Amino acid sequence: MAQQAVKQQQLPAATEQVPAAEPVPEGAPPSVGSVVRRLRREKGMSLQDLAQASGVSVGMLSQVERDLTNPSVRVVTAIRRALGVELTELFQELPKIQQDPDFVRRASRRPRLEFAQLSKELLSSGGHHNLQFMILHIQPGGSSGDSPLRYPAEKGGMVLSGELVLRVGEDEAHLGEGDSFVFDSSLPHSFRNPLDEVTKVLWIIGAVPLDRHL
Repeated sequence: MAQQAVKQQQLPAATEQVPAAEPVPEGAPPSVGSVVRRLRREKGMSLQDLAQASGVSVGMLSQVERDLTNPSVRVVTAIRRALGVELTELFQELPKIQQDPDFVRRASRRPRLEFAQLSKELLSSGGHHNLQFMILHIQPGGSSGDSPLRYPAEKGGMVLSGELVLRVGEDEAHLGEGDSFVFDSSLPHSFRNPLDEVTKVLWIIGAVPLDRHL
């Protein structure tokens, strides 16, 4: 533990005084890192506060915020849950077509979120909803990360193209195009793309009332 503490102190990331990331081109959507940094500051949290709440090291948080690393799904999930925000708050909303009602999301207005081995394309309309759905684009050999995900929610979906190996608890299934699934994501779960081509998955997340897990 002492060695770990020393290593963190040696990182320039341990304070707010860190070199800025490369400037984002004008008109480009904010990166995951810049959104995380904005949300953290809005919550009045330091890097150390967020590290303690999320279990993600100060050094890793600094690299994420400065876009020096492309974080895994597990890391981003831990960060956003520590910040107390929904996944949709990490997406950069594109300008809305004025005549559309709030429940509509046009295909040309789908924001994307890039992770280390996959990207998420948001299908849900803007605003806060208990139901979120998106398309996962999982790179060849890509996965949800080295460690299983686990948090209160219900998840479901369907493989749109390619193949998906989905593990929930002790069970594992190899799914192909058109196969669908639903599971309790409070169980440890993970997924991977076994192919050498991109797999696309319709991914649905339903919020679960807290009292169901008390």
